[in-house]
Amino acid sequence: MSETSRPAVSPARATLIGGLLTAIASVSMALYTPAMPALVTALGTTMATIKLSLSAYFAGFALAQLVCGPLSDAYGRRPIAFAFLALYTVAGVAASLAGTVEVLIAARLVQGVGAAVGVAISRAVVRDLFTGQESARVMNAIGIVLAAGPAIAPTIGGLLSQTLGWHAVFVAMTVFGAGALASVYFALPETNRTPDPALARPGRVLATYRSLLGDRRFLAPALAISFSVGPIYSLGTMLPFVLIDRVSLTPTAFGVGMLAQTGSFFAGGLFARRLMAVVAADRLVLPGLVLSFCGGAATLAIGVLWPASYAAVMIPVGVFAFAMALVIPPLTTAALAPFATTAGSASALMGFLQMSTGFLGGTAATLFTDPVTGLKVVFPTMLAVAVAAGLWKRRIVHDGAAVEHGG
Repeated sequence: MSETSRPAVSPARATLIGGLLTAIASVSMALYTPAMPALVTALGTTMATIKLSLSAYFAGFALAQLVCGPLSDAYGRRPIAFAFLALYTVAGVAASLAGTVEVLIAARLVQGVGAAVGVAISRAVVRDLFTGQESARVMNAIGIVLAAGPAIAPTIGGLLSQTLGWHAVFVAMTVFGAGALASVYFALPETNRTPDPALARPGRVLATYRSLLGDRRFLAPALAISFSVGPIYSLGTMLPFVLIDRVSLTPTAFGVGMLAQTGSFFAGGLFARRLMAVVAADRLVLPGLVLSFCGGAATLAIGVLWPASYAAVMIPVGVFAFAMALVIPPLTTAALAPFATTAGSASALMGFLQMSTGFLGGTAATLFTDPVTGLKVVFPTMLAVAVAAGLWKRRIVHDGAAVEHGG
């Protein structure tokens, strides 16, 4: 797409729409978890069964990314975003009316499918509209907007569930989905100027994904960001056992205490925004990855230099979260930049790799009977792989520059 053919969308508008679309997935999770105990009672089931609705949501979210990304390359960003968001909104209505746990699980599965479009499409839209440093700045701004959602959603979900009942939580999700639909319809022009229906054929989809996985320009930054973002998902499964079972925080204190992670990411985003005014975004990648590893490695001191405590766990996690805000925008930009016609597929595959890495990390942590040991082994190991992938990416950039200049 030439510069002159791009739709006139300001960075501010792209940030607001991208932040809204991206936040759907995390907000839908954060709103929901406070209502889970009430759902156990209301639907006459067990917490283990209710937790299946979480698994259903994640499964729908992870797998649907691999579908909506190529569809947006084939038919455009707007119609696919609208269709999946409509699915999400209808599923919210179904969940609010659920009379059995089976209906609830099915509705959450469909919600996950619908929510998947937010992450995949928002990044593809940014790739369509912006390049280089400007793309990284918009990605950074979306991350800052995104950080606010998970910070306030658990409080809102808890208040809604306590005052109006669990149905209100899903009504809130439905309203959120309707708002996202309206933003796409009224404020987002079609940014994919070269849609190709052939890209939606199953054979072409598989060929595109094979090509991306075989292209080191995608694979190196995608692996770096997957083993950076993946720990966020892994920590979601590790930290409750560490902080509640070992550190003895109450569930309420745990929920409030997790604001340290969100707040650190928010602060890192603001810091990165200032740095990108004077420094090329790509130069933040390796320092950010090294800093994140230092945060992960600091957990090795738990039980050796000091006992397990909230500070001993969350200070390293906070350092990690701060560093993530430095590396996500430039790595995302780097992974998508070479793939103008398949940006949706590249974005979707990157998101799938991030969630898969997080799932594998969380699963690996369960192999340890002591949750603190699982944290100390899995967390820094994942971040060490991220640093290695970041070094590989830098080598690729160096080799490309050498070839370009006849080195």
